[in-house]
Amino acid sequence: MTKEELIDKMSADAKTTKVQARAALESLMDAVKRTLKKGGKISLVGFGTFSISKRKARIGRNPQTGKEIKIAAKKVAKFKAGKGLADHVK
Repeated sequence: MTKEELIDKMSADAKTTKVQARAALESLMDAVKRTLKKGGKISLVGFGTFSISKRKARIGRNPQTGKEIKIAAKKVAKFKAGKGLADHVK
């Protein structure tokens, strides 16, 4: 499902305009981005948790040349499905 398809679905389900649905989705996405950037996490009970995970620096390999390369440490966004979502997709 694309972002536009999700907006259409949200608009139909909530009986609102697409403009209002787009604003709600953008607000959610901005809140998640801002919270994760600050190092926080967002828990939506029954759906899942968005959090930040730290990856250590490591040595990788260029698949074309086989030469070793250094991969820097970085923070990555992580999503863990909650029980309600996990049970629903079984």
